Amino acid sequence: MVLTAGLLALTGCVNPGAYSSVPALHGVKRAEVTGTWIGYDRARVVLKPDGKAEIRVLDGQEWDFDDRWRLSGTGHWKLTDKRTGWNDGQHVQLSLTSRTAVATRKPEPGKPSEPLPSREEIPRTYIWTFELRRSDSRALEIYFFFGDPDSRSTYSLRRVKP
Repeated sequence: MVLTAGLLALTGCVNPGAYSSVPALHGVKRAEVTGTWIGYDRARVVLKPDGKAEIRVLDGQEWDFDDRWRLSGTGHWKLTDKRTGWNDGQHVQLSLTSRTAVATRKPEPGKPSEPLPSREEIPRTYIWTFELRRSDSRALEIYFFFGDPDSRSTYSLRRVKP
């Protein structure tokens, strides 16, 4: 009886989607990726046709998200087929090469306020890898995983219509 209760408690902690595959997208054109993308709490990414990028208050991905820093600055981006994310499809790799500002995100309601990293610990440069998917209407969506990568929580950005 104790063993059964222990096994139930352990299996209750497992995210059923944690190890499922991430859909791979192919055939995306650069023109579909260029433009302005907006996300959570004023996050904004501008992907220019020449490969340059402007980034405003974008959170870190995976475990870095838990540190609550948000970066702004400039850099560059590329659409790549190289396996850099969670699948073998295409990805957008966004590199912040010149940090211009740092902000912090408030902790989630009911969560304890962990100490923030010192200014020296916050990255001066950073690389995000965005997964790609299509909505039901076939519009391109870009996203990355945040927090524990096994939890598959997604941080999505949506494209502003030109």
